[in-house]
Amino acid sequence: MDFPKTVRETGDWLNYHHLLRFRAIAREGGVTRAARVLRVSASALSEQLAELEEWLGECLFDRRGRSMVLTDAGRAVLNHADAIHESGAELLDLFRRPGAQKKRRALRIGAVAPLSKNLQFDFIEPLLTRPDAAISVSAGSFDDLLVRLRSHDLDVVLSEAPAPPGGSPEVFNQVLGEVPAYLVGRMRRLDESKGFPACLKDVPLFLPARHTPLREQFELLLAQAGVEAEVRGEVDDMALLRLLALSGKGLALTSAIVVERELDSDRLRQVIPLPGLSVRFHAVTVRRRLPNPWIEEVVSGIQERIRKFIQTVEETQPQRQSLRQVSNRTLPNAKKVRPETGRRSRRP
Repeated sequence: MDFPKTVRETGDWLNYHHLLRFRAIAREGGVTRAARVLRVSASALSEQLAELEEWLGECLFDRRGRSMVLTDAGRAVLNHADAIHESGAELLDLFRRPGAQKKRRALRIGAVAPLSKNLQFDFIEPLLTRPDAAISVSAGSFDDLLVRLRSHDLDVVLSEAPAPPGGSPEVFNQVLGEVPAYLVGRMRRLDESKGFPACLKDVPLFLPARHTPLREQFELLLAQAGVEAEVRGEVDDMALLRLLALSGKGLALTSAIVVERELDSDRLRQVIPLPGLSVRFHAVTVRRRLPNPWIEEVVSGIQERIRKFIQTVEETQPQRQSLRQVSNRTLPNAKKVRPETGRRSRRP
């Protein structure tokens, strides 16, 4: 490839195409795998890498047999290549987004698969009547959604767990709110006068999947009290857990937000607060040069809604105070119960 002589002399020119192909080689761990991903020949890719190294005057890889290991110069170049790739992705996203010419801004949300549908609805509801907003929601595993977030295919990921620190680009975890957990159900017979956890003897329980923080908290609480749970079902879908709570066949362990409408309509016969147990919800984002303007609005909105949701319980459900006192006396070593929640303030 020929370049103008003045450009070569000043060193002002940089082939970004070659730079991004170098990035693919570094990310894939070799020329052959990168060529397969990019759908180009390995020989062409090797030639472009050699041209980039010659232009920069540095070797970017140490060749060790069939392995290619980044040199110190290669790692520095990769950092810049990552930043250029991310900036380019944002630029394309801004101008090629469906509806961009109509000045509509999309908010692309990723929701970890078991996340409460009530929480997802509350998150997007403020934008539903906005003609300048378009919403898309994708469900998936936390790891897969984080990959899409980092590649700018998503604007925000909703999850019960925060994203681990580190990585490129920088990840931010915003706490949306912390909601108390309950055992809830519609059983015909349950002697709640025994207090928690004695009232659970021989009671069928429906619990979240084992990998969830709430399940781990609950099992630790029972272990401290020397109580063995009678687990009849384990599910990782909150909508199914809500239906099991309404079945009358046992008690379901869930956060209050999963059954907020059932609490509002008094459809549950049993609502047992659990000492110190809660679920924390997060909005995960990444640093962007052109941040989505909707994120700040919806995050601050749901933070306020969850705060009000928790605040109203003591005013609307005073009968739960006695159960909370019994629970704390039964488990003297357990953490204090966080402010509990009940009926949600009705929207106008």
